[in-house]
Amino acid sequence: MAISINQLKAALTILIYGEAYAVVELNHVKPGKGAAFVRTKLKNLKTGSIIERTFRGDEKIEEAFVEQKKLQFSYRAGDSFHFLDQNTFEEIVIPQDKIKEETGYLKDNVEVTAFFFNHELLNINLPISIELKVIQTEAGLKGDSSRAGTKPAKLETGKAIQVPLFINEGDFIKVDTRTGEYLERV
Repeated sequence: MAISINQLKAALTILIYGEAYAVVELNHVKPGKGAAFVRTKLKNLKTGSIIERTFRGDEKIEEAFVEQKKLQFSYRAGDSFHFLDQNTFEEIVIPQDKIKEETGYLKDNVEVTAFFFNHELLNINLPISIELKVIQTEAGLKGDSSRAGTKPAKLETGKAIQVPLFINEGDFIKVDTRTGEYLERV
């Protein structure tokens, strides 16, 4: 469905050169002389890259219908990750190369939101924070505090992050999935 520049808004998904983009930022400009236009920042939903694009007043923009699905992570088998669709209870298999960054936070029963365009996976959104078990780190010493520094720790999913010195093996910690940083001990 074609929309005008007046209908553009943040988080709307549009089609440009056959690819789905989300409007991240927009600025309507109405100069004293000439036609109105809109300056936008658009995020490619497949690659994550950001582009800037200006739309003139008479342009028609094609809206992209991106389907959202709630998925629950079930298990990993080799280089593929198996999810359960929460609505249809179908199993969806996603290859590792489609979700490179997110694999370090996937543990059993984690719910994610997957975005599909033309039945092809664009990306998945993880919860903002997730609780994971520390399976390997150096032993903490008496007197270590959160301000003293950090040390490497390996989590149950295989991801390595920096944690405060007082964290020990077997501790459960909360990790920010957007930045990969330690948040707190659980």
